Amino acid sequence: MMKKLQKLGKSLMLPVATLPVAAILMGIGYWIDPAEWGGNNVIAAFLITAGGAIIGNMALLFAIGVAFGMSDDNDGTAALAGLVSWLMIQALLSPNALSMFLSIDVSEVNAAFSKTDNQFIGILCGVIGAMCYNRFKNTKLPDALSFFSGKRCVAIVTACVTLVAVLILAFIWPLIYSGLVTFGKAIIGTGAFGAGIYAFLNRLLIPFGLHHALNSVFWFDIAGINDIGKFLGSVEGGILGQTGMYMTGFFPVMMFGLPAAALAMYHTARDSKKKIVYGLLFSSALASIFTGITEPLEFAFMFLSPVLYVAHALLTGISTFVCTLLPVRSGFNFSAGFVDWFLSFKAPMAQNPLLLIPIGLVVGVIYYILFRLMITKFNFKTPGREDDVSDTEKNITLNVKDYTAMANTIIEGLGGKSNITTVDNCITRLRIEVKKYELVNVKKIKSSGAAGVIRPSKTSVQVIIGTKVQFLADEVKNILKN
Repeated sequence: MMKKLQKLGKSLMLPVATLPVAAILMGIGYWIDPAEWGGNNVIAAFLITAGGAIIGNMALLFAIGVAFGMSDDNDGTAALAGLVSWLMIQALLSPNALSMFLSIDVSEVNAAFSKTDNQFIGILCGVIGAMCYNRFKNTKLPDALSFFSGKRCVAIVTACVTLVAVLILAFIWPLIYSGLVTFGKAIIGTGAFGAGIYAFLNRLLIPFGLHHALNSVFWFDIAGINDIGKFLGSVEGGILGQTGMYMTGFFPVMMFGLPAAALAMYHTARDSKKKIVYGLLFSSALASIFTGITEPLEFAFMFLSPVLYVAHALLTGISTFVCTLLPVRSGFNFSAGFVDWFLSFKAPMAQNPLLLIPIGLVVGVIYYILFRLMITKFNFKTPGREDDVSDTEKNITLNVKDYTAMANTIIEGLGGKSNITTVDNCITRLRIEVKKYELVNVKKIKSSGAAGVIRPSKTSVQVIIGTKVQFLADEVKNILKN
């Protein structure tokens, strides 16, 4: 299970890399025109629209990126299949479509179906597209249907599988969403403890896009709290010292905690990969500090190291619990970044917002120490630590020029084509999954010129090749394909 989550995490790196710049563009635009979000300034409108085009379609990017990254050979056909699945789910589960299917007024459709364009659905569509591609990319049909053989049938199969997924989601999605709303209403009267539970679940539900259900209870008017509206004074009924309690605790995390976590991940990355991960972590941390957009950073490690993400969610809950007990209140219109923190100083319900600086520094130190300790002690696969490659492996010189002959020998040693299920590679190793471990002949594999063979599990085989592994991996995939 952990291996599959880590593969999902790796596949998310491609779409995640597009998010930080979008967040920064939006943050600059929001800073230029914080009141109207571009309504009073064309430059702000230009930047916010540009960044919003990417951030607003994050789930779609995930559908395409996950499908591409989780396909056996990173083929664009899988990405197309992920897109097909996404488009179908969005169309079939839209409020207007369900209103027509059920012959009811659109206002009677469960509110959960207005929140299907989320990251969880995007990732689900990507997984469906990749699974259908991996299973059916080599399908051979009768001559009359030969045009749809191979990769051309993947989208068709994906559409059929998506129909089943839609039927399942039509029943379980509103149950889950409505259940969270009900739970949120139930903890309203528990004060600081309830605020901490809410913040913990808010972060924990980010991967599934279900945090919107809880946000609707605490930030908006579904249960009469309307923390955002009352804090900013756009709605009457705010109580000084109370209003803002469901927002304040996010500022120390987004402005200090997560950036400190990014620094810990950078410091614990392998020396050979620090330059690679620097750009992603730095820009993601900047987006979190400046705009309060945390997804670029959170999605960079939540699937690679789920335990680490749970720790982050727990720290967010503790931050909110503590801030609720203290005489400090700050709020946001967009998210808990520097821009909203600075602009909240003159809000009607603001209370000692400068205290969030020392609180945030403490939170940052805790994040850094905890992340660094957990990463090093448990060897969590955060960005820059995905592949354990020794200096010896990196210095291996492969003297074999005939990659075809070497690939054929390795395939034979793995028990033949029929025994191989997947082929992947890291910097120095071929990573293969096999059906029957007893058919693997290690001596035969080594006779190809490989530097070594590792058996992590019964169905996994890693062949140490060196930094030229990509050429051999491509040849192995071509032989299996043909």
